[in-house]
Amino acid sequence: MTARTVVGGRYAVERIVGHGGMATVALARDGELGRRVAIKRLSEALTGDEIFRERFLREARMAAQLAHPNIVAVFDVGEEGGVPYIVMEYVDGETLADLTSRTGPLDADRAVDLALQACAGLEHAHAAGLVHRDVKPQNLLVGADDTLKIADFGIARPVDGTQLTLAGTVLGTAAYLSPEQALGEQVTGAADIYSLGAVLYELLAGRPPYTFDSLDELSVKQRQGPPPSLPAASPELEGVVRRCLAADPAQRPPSAAALARELSESSAESATDQLPAPRATTATRVVARPRRTFRLSAPRVALAGALGAAALAGGLALGLGVGRDDPSPPPARPARADVLPRGETPAASARKLADWLRARAG
Repeated sequence: MTARTVVGGRYAVERIVGHGGMATVALARDGELGRRVAIKRLSEALTGDEIFRERFLREARMAAQLAHPNIVAVFDVGEEGGVPYIVMEYVDGETLADLTSRTGPLDADRAVDLALQACAGLEHAHAAGLVHRDVKPQNLLVGADDTLKIADFGIARPVDGTQLTLAGTVLGTAAYLSPEQALGEQVTGAADIYSLGAVLYELLAGRPPYTFDSLDELSVKQRQGPPPSLPAASPELEGVVRRCLAADPAQRPPSAAALARELSESSAESATDQLPAPRATTATRVVARPRRTFRLSAPRVALAGALGAAALAGGLALGLGVGRDDPSPPPARPARADVLPRGETPAASARKLADWLRARAG
């Protein structure tokens, strides 16, 4: 694939932007819609391998099911010259790996904001019945508007689907593997929670949680105890990260939504409103059902808690009035609702909302 290649009769390749073990990614222009896209093509050396070919095509089918602001969108899939390809949303930005390589460790507020966005994308994927299994800085893209998007579901699989890898085969990048993945065992959404915890640890510390020379050594260190402390994080935030890195999946936050709630409570910018309880579904028992999702951030979660508490109070008031003999006075006319502030980007909206909540609390 060169800069003069036209894929599928409509995607004009501009330049190669990345190489991986299984595929090459190029920046291209969609001649029909006039927009820039990313095209991922399976390595020609692997096109004759039915296992890799099936895995690649399965990625397209699964990723196409996901529509969320924090997940890279899939637009098209096809095959040309015997080589399958996927056409995806082009994110004008950089990976978290590139970001931290350029800036070093991030401050706690920035790291938590990015982790909350990753939680939102993972919650959506888990609710659809998909486990990513390769959450790492290289697969988390940050756009120019500071929106994070999860990319590369190349080794994701349905929770109850067929496992294409041989027993004991380990997929994913070792530094972010959960203990169950490092041992080649069956994984659930709890593995993604561990991997996101490892990413968050690296964002705060500038290094992965463990150093090792082999998977056996990594497995031993994961089960011996927690990684080194995080001086840059508050005790509350460090506690959340350590829970994510628990060797026992049952000791981790039970879902991406629950992790988002814990991160919000540990954040310095969290509002004082009580947060809503996490949903009953656990990461180790993902229910595949459609659900409406949105980007999570500390102010928005706090606002959801305040609105939920108000709705609950109203429902209780109505319930207590049922069956009374005395006529109730007519309800008061509701006050005019406040208009929530909005910014030009998701990050700007989150900041304006946080300022609004703090002003209301004061």
